[in-house]
Amino acid sequence: MKQVLIIDASPLFREFLKEKLTAERVGVEIVHGRRDAFTKLISLLPDLVILDINEDFDDLIDFLQKKQKDPNAKSIPMIIAGPLIAREKVATLGQFNVVKYFTKPIKFDIFFESIGRILRAGFSIDVTPCMLEIHLNHNIIFIEIAQGLNREKIALLKYKLSEIIDTKRLENPKIILMMTDLSLSFIDCSNLELLFDNIIADERIQKKNVKVLSLDKFTRDIIAGHPQYTGIEVVTNLSHVLNSLIDSDPSATVTDMISDRILASSETDADQGSVEMRFYSDSGVINKDEDHGTMLTVAIVDDDAVIRSMLKAAFATIGAECKLFDSGSEFISANNKFRYDLIILDIYMPGISGFEILKKLHQNPDSPPVIIYSQATQRQAVIQALSMGAKSYLVKPQKPEAIINKAIEVLHAKI
Repeated sequence: MKQVLIIDASPLFREFLKEKLTAERVGVEIVHGRRDAFTKLISLLPDLVILDINEDFDDLIDFLQKKQKDPNAKSIPMIIAGPLIAREKVATLGQFNVVKYFTKPIKFDIFFESIGRILRAGFSIDVTPCMLEIHLNHNIIFIEIAQGLNREKIALLKYKLSEIIDTKRLENPKIILMMTDLSLSFIDCSNLELLFDNIIADERIQKKNVKVLSLDKFTRDIIAGHPQYTGIEVVTNLSHVLNSLIDSDPSATVTDMISDRILASSETDADQGSVEMRFYSDSGVINKDEDHGTMLTVAIVDDDAVIRSMLKAAFATIGAECKLFDSGSEFISANNKFRYDLIILDIYMPGISGFEILKKLHQNPDSPPVIIYSQATQRQAVIQALSMGAKSYLVKPQKPEAIINKAIEVLHAKI
């Protein structure tokens, strides 16, 4: 049996890895701390070492040099997952038999493909087209699923939810599962059951706080027919979902609740996490810098020149490239010429409005996530934008760091 040693991995990272590798009949050992890790490495002599790093690069080199000096451990291949580092540093890792360096968050289908090549084993990966995205507004976790149900992403979802609850210290997490684009049948039964089982796997998620936004009769029948799902509610109206989950003072209006809870941005909302919910197989396009970080491309669509300039400067601080558009029509004309990672969109602009752009983007399942950045605070505008696929709604004005944090949160919510 092949053996893999996992060192210093985060809970989400190690638990999902262990589950997947064990299912593929690969032995897994997990260890924390470099001193204990080296002792385990020498005693086990695994076929592969997977190392998760967050600390200083010099500490990593010390460990690798120690491994390199041992004649038995020297030839063991390694995969490292960590933060974005300079190209020249990535280049130095090859001398230590580091086969791959993955910048977090990781696309897991590429990750397992690399493991399979090293272990000379074929891993079964579900390639069912599936867009699964997660984002957080206060204590409400939004999960959006489109196209289909992918077992890999559903399995990863369980750990991702627990990571969010732990990281954000959510005391009463609430779930909105949006599945309005899915039409399912009996062949999807096992995947649908796995989805609901994984959502409620964490005991901190109460079934009464899980709302499923769906028009699908089969989904409703599955929930109604399984006693273990009693309490989960299927609804067809987003405003009903929001009203039922947002805690508020009895005297507060719906508009107040939406403004305070859904529109509010907090610097603590951002959560990069360990993995992406969007896989390489979703697009079939990989950036040449994928193994050690990519250049982020952001489309900014706003008729206010000051806003465009401010957003461009803000995104430049994280090395992002911005494409600026002063009208909806200009963006629509150029949309097919470029591939964006994120769109920052105003609602009310001369000519083509933000709603019309959202409608066009919604027709393409591979469209990038959209953050609405607008002065509009009307309840109807907010609900309409979220219903049409916007991942977040920020009310002008916001501090630049708040916008960047929200962008990072939305981008890293993709599995």
